[in-house]
Amino acid sequence: MRPRIVLFLWLALGILLPAGSVKAQGRRAAVAGHDNGVVTALLVSDIHFDPFHDPEKAKRLERAPASEWASILQSADAVNAAQAFAGLQKSCRAKGEDTPYSLLRAGLDAMRSRERAPGFVTVTGDLIAHQFTCRYQTLFPGSSQQSYETFVEKTIQFVVDQLRAEFPGAPVYVSLGNNDSDCGDYRLDAGGSFLSKTAELVAEGLPAGSRQDVLREFPAGGYYSVAMEPLRRARVTVLNDIYWSPRYATCKGAAVPAPGNAELDWLEKQLKEARAVGQKVWVMGHIPPGVNVYSTVTKLTDVCAKEPPEMFLNAERLDDILTRNADVVRLGLFAHTHMDEMRVIGPSGPNGIFRGGAAGAHEVVVKMVPSISPVDGNNPSFTVAKIDRATAVLKDYAVVVASDFAGTSWREEYDFGATYHAASYTPETVEPLITGFRADRKAQQAASQEYIRHYFKGDAVRELAPFWGQYACSLDELTARGYAACICAAYK
Repeated sequence: MRPRIVLFLWLALGILLPAGSVKAQGRRAAVAGHDNGVVTALLVSDIHFDPFHDPEKAKRLERAPASEWASILQSADAVNAAQAFAGLQKSCRAKGEDTPYSLLRAGLDAMRSRERAPGFVTVTGDLIAHQFTCRYQTLFPGSSQQSYETFVEKTIQFVVDQLRAEFPGAPVYVSLGNNDSDCGDYRLDAGGSFLSKTAELVAEGLPAGSRQDVLREFPAGGYYSVAMEPLRRARVTVLNDIYWSPRYATCKGAAVPAPGNAELDWLEKQLKEARAVGQKVWVMGHIPPGVNVYSTVTKLTDVCAKEPPEMFLNAERLDDILTRNADVVRLGLFAHTHMDEMRVIGPSGPNGIFRGGAAGAHEVVVKMVPSISPVDGNNPSFTVAKIDRATAVLKDYAVVVASDFAGTSWREEYDFGATYHAASYTPETVEPLITGFRADRKAQQAASQEYIRHYFKGDAVRELAPFWGQYACSLDELTARGYAACICAAYK
């Protein structure tokens, strides 16, 4: 994703928002970790750590093990660091800057200040920076593929190790994103050496039984399912959803469906086993199912003339699996857009339109986690979640946002329960909210205004306003047909 504000203004439909606001009142548990049956967790995503911000340091990092990176990154910058990095940005045609060590460190400090002992931490993919291959090849011309692969692995290891060091004892559950590969964006070899090596990084620090599960399952495709501690009778099933992206290819550029089909078979088996033993499940990935509204709108796609919208994933089978197992799946956790979003996955009729019905029946609620990286012009942020320990229900969450791209200071931006007057984040509370958003096509209601305000972290509070009606349709219409029907109904 890239900065979008100017483009959206060009696409504006003339819909402006009133300045009204439903003020959120921040709430914080008295005891971190878990208290009175509630577990605190940190939800983090799209860190996009960039080890190339000081190219001279990057040369030292290339020669050093990941365990020595922190001391190198903490040392004084080279005199020409800013100029050299600007040249690297230009060479790689980068738009926006990803996360330097200083921002990563500021974010970790803010997380620890907010919750010193979370029950667990989730990282929903994209640990490494954009244009990673170009950056490395520019700084290290002539280096071998093996050297590049090693540098990618060390970068992922460093980021995960930093989180584990900051929150010792807390399980850190990691999913891969489309950038997290040793052969390019959206490219990956199922069963390849990268997944075998990364399995050890993902497994490290988890309880012994979970480590063995990761080491057994992850090398096949980058997915795994383990007990979700410290919740009771719960599992986190971590997907590698790159295989269902229309942009996916192997490292050699081949488009193959086999890895994605195998993973879906595996997912069905995991959910069946969870039901058999009475476990509830969080399904966690990186790329969300549904319509990519940004790309669809910016390409001026006329869905009412039967032009297909752009989809994040070819994922109707995934949606169907989750819907059929809604009694087991308590939450879907995704990211990728860098924005703060909500979704509901539910059953569709023969024409692909979301059937709805009694809220909560055969529906799975999805939370999309905003990014640490400010590459899209957004301020960095992370989420503090409160989960019912016995049921694995997401009771509430608060989003903490930085004052600027550097993470100079951090504050709680809003609290879901206080903002939307909801007792928990479930299909029973979220689907009625989305129904209200869809009916409020001009975003005149307070709840719609709050959603728009919190969607983008920073000054672009009106980013969704020009196409709010189209966007609202995407929140529970996750098929191309259902999305088109929702939008075109306004013109009948």
